[in-house]
Amino acid sequence: MTIKRIHPMSLAKVSGFLYAMLGLIIGLCVTLLSLAGAGKGGPLAGAFGAMFGVAAIIVFPILYGVIGFIGSLIGAALYNVAAGVVGGIVIDAE
Repeated sequence: MTIKRIHPMSLAKVSGFLYAMLGLIIGLCVTLLSLAGAGKGGPLAGAFGAMFGVAAIIVFPILYGVIGFIGSLIGAALYNVAAGVVGGIVIDAE
């Protein structure tokens, strides 16, 4: 079996979703770390840590999803050009 072409939009949608899930996991970790450190610096630091943590849960998945979507869209288009020149990737599957 030879992969001769990848539909860029289908790959971009799947990659965008996977990267958004990764961003959510990383955002949750950042939130936990910021909330854990927020109690040590007083009330102003606590408020800042809480706001930063909530922002991380919202911003990281969006940012990672958009970057994954655009990156894989470009990558699939470049793959299609390269596969047209050299013939694609041969995969042995059972």
